Amino acid sequence: MKVLLHICCGPCGIYPIQDLLNRGEDVTGFFYNPNIHPYQEYARRREGAEGMARQLEVPLIVAKEYRPELYFREVSFKEQERCSICYLLRLREAAARAGREGFDGFTTTLLVSPWQKHDLLRRIGEAVSADTGVPFLYYDWRKGFSEGRRQAKVMGLYRQQYCGCLYSEQERYEGVNRKNE
Repeated sequence: MKVLLHICCGPCGIYPIQDLLNRGEDVTGFFYNPNIHPYQEYARRREGAEGMARQLEVPLIVAKEYRPELYFREVSFKEQERCSICYLLRLREAAARAGREGFDGFTTTLLVSPWQKHDLLRRIGEAVSADTGVPFLYYDWRKGFSEGRRQAKVMGLYRQQYCGCLYSEQERYEGVNRKNE
């Protein structure tokens, strides 16, 4: 099966890519993350995803432009819903790309993180799939999170300290833990 894997960053891409390859899937990465802020953080994560893809020898599609205004327009005055909005933006774009380029399904590296809301990701992925006709492939990759982080260190990849958006960065420095809210 030809799978488009939305990639949020290099470290989170390692375990899902290895798992999909072990399953015999034909994997292509897709880096699309308008939520990441500021630009320097976006650039470091993009470079990390590119380095990871080179080292694992998988193709990587990088969205042409960094467009954080798309994310901020959607979350303005809806900050409490920001995670669902963020998931929807990224999964919708991944599904659209997968449909245009003839992939058999799409999924996301967000599913490797114990900090992400898996039930919400699954619901949104399935809703996007119903809208686009492109199958969403749900995997619970959380068991590989630590191994992926360990391999990222060995590979010399940038390992970020917050989810990506302005709000998660603020919460990190304030010491707030909103895991699975």
